[in-house]
Amino acid sequence: MTEKAAKRLSAVMEAEGKKGFGLRMNVTTGGCSGMNYDMSFEKEQNEFDKVFDSQGMKIFCDLKSYLYLKGIKIDFSNDILNGGFKIVNPNAERTCGCGTSFSV
Repeated sequence: MTEKAAKRLSAVMEAEGKKGFGLRMNVTTGGCSGMNYDMSFEKEQNEFDKVFDSQGMKIFCDLKSYLYLKGIKIDFSNDILNGGFKIVNPNAERTCGCGTSFSV
C-alpha cells in the first residue's frame, strides 16, 4: 500500500467513525472480466484470515481471496478524471477499462 492510499483510507475511516479498524480485501465474482475487488472496514480479523501490515494499516484477507491478491499494490490518485483507489495486481492476466474487474 502506498503512503497516499494509507492516508486516504485513514481519513475515510475517521470520517466514518471507524478509526483503528483494518481494511478487508476480498475478491468476488462479477464485473466484465469475471472478478471484482471488494474493500470494507473491519474491526477484527476472522479465524483463517491472512493479516498484513502496510503503512501502519492492518489488511485482512480470506485465504481464497489471497490466492488472487498476493502481491497487489494499493494506491490512491486525486486525478480529476480517474481519481480514487487503484489496485495493481501482478496476478491479473486481463483487467477491464474501469480497473475494478480482472481475470486470472
